[in-house]
Amino acid sequence: MTRPPLKKQVAVPLVLAALFGLAWYVLLRLAPGLPEGAGEREKMAQAAVEWARTLACIAFWMSVALVAVRALNELTFFLFRKRKGYDAPALMRDLFSLVLYVTAGAVILKYTLDLSFAALLPGSALLGIVLGLALQDTLGNLFSGISLHADKPFQVGDVIVVGKHTGVVTSITWRAVKIKTFSNHTVLIGNTVIAKESIEVCPRDNQNARIVFFSAAYTDSPVKVIHAVREAMREAENVLRYITPVVRIRDFGQSSVDYEVKYWLSDYSRYNDTDALVRQRIWYAFRRNGFTFPFPTRTIHVERPSARDGDGRDTETLAELLSAVDIFSPLTPAELSALAAASSNHVYAPGETIIRAGDEGDSMFVVSRGGVDVRVDSNGTQRTISRLGEGAFFGEMALFTGEPRTANVVAAEETEVLEIGHDAMRSLFQTNPDLVEALGRAINERRAGLLANAPAAPGDEDASDGLLSRIRRFFRLD
Repeated sequence: MTRPPLKKQVAVPLVLAALFGLAWYVLLRLAPGLPEGAGEREKMAQAAVEWARTLACIAFWMSVALVAVRALNELTFFLFRKRKGYDAPALMRDLFSLVLYVTAGAVILKYTLDLSFAALLPGSALLGIVLGLALQDTLGNLFSGISLHADKPFQVGDVIVVGKHTGVVTSITWRAVKIKTFSNHTVLIGNTVIAKESIEVCPRDNQNARIVFFSAAYTDSPVKVIHAVREAMREAENVLRYITPVVRIRDFGQSSVDYEVKYWLSDYSRYNDTDALVRQRIWYAFRRNGFTFPFPTRTIHVERPSARDGDGRDTETLAELLSAVDIFSPLTPAELSALAAASSNHVYAPGETIIRAGDEGDSMFVVSRGGVDVRVDSNGTQRTISRLGEGAFFGEMALFTGEPRTANVVAAEETEVLEIGHDAMRSLFQTNPDLVEALGRAINERRAGLLANAPAAPGDEDASDGLLSRIRRFFRLD
């Protein structure tokens, strides 16, 4: 609530002080004295004048005290505001004024009526007990309010949650805290209730965060879902732009992958509208990217057997991918289809390691989507020596000779690779033994071009005959 300016606060007390002062002066200077031999009526009139003069004096000094207290209150809390940067709570101002009023009243009564508070103490003790019992709740609210102002757990403008009530603090008085709920209702919560309850405070000048939950289908890539939602959040109103929203997988549900998005607000009191806007942005991001909002359902698929790998890709597509690999150029279309049918497809998240240097292996990989980084150890750190994209392959020496892996291969982004195993190649060699020599020459030609950029495998033989013999031994074709 806005306080009236100082001139309005002291205008009325100044007028009253002037009137009471004038009345006091008139009664003091113009009232006739008591004549000799005055009768009972004259004495009573004189006593009435004396009482009127005393009351006018008390009223005058009370008006002066009122002006002085208000001026001192305004000056004191003006300095408080300059030093602290915010207005003092209303309860603090009221208590300050109350102490000054009581002190001023005691001084005025002492010097006008010669009335001391010490004479009232015996009777006031009993009166205090009676008033304490009668005003137990009121006094409880008062002292709880004093405690609240001392601790300052929240201020006007903060959003608080007390019990079942949530709203913006609009005022803090000696009796209650007033909050405005998000239904535009005003709720008064007694200070004693505030002191006993657990309070959730969202300060207005703080970086308060919110979390919104959503779900996506298991067939939607988590990397793409996270990226799309994060980008959709950047320009949302009331979302802090200098703090990147956090989108992460929360759980794996029965029919969906459950996500959560954490974002920070400029004005927390508008979180309901902002939550709604965030959900709207997520919906549109899903529509633009072709993602699916799942819902609990049970679907029965009757599927005819078809030549597909473990990831649902048809053999014809995989065979076309293998035909672009140079070391498989000697294979016929039928052999490529057989090799594709016997291979398996895998998906890796960004940063996942596909193979590690030194590990045993008997398979090779072809990148069907995405890209990988080939890394080697250099003085205890990983150094990337090449980036392989779609259609590239790696790990062929482990497939054909059983050599340990010579480098680390890490997915640079979400990557799909086709893994060709030892058993698949052995079936081809047993069907067509002449493939050994043709594939051996193709591998030698490729290795000749890579020796300058990658460390040579232990025991490498440059001669084609040496490589062919090792392939035959590994596949037991002798």
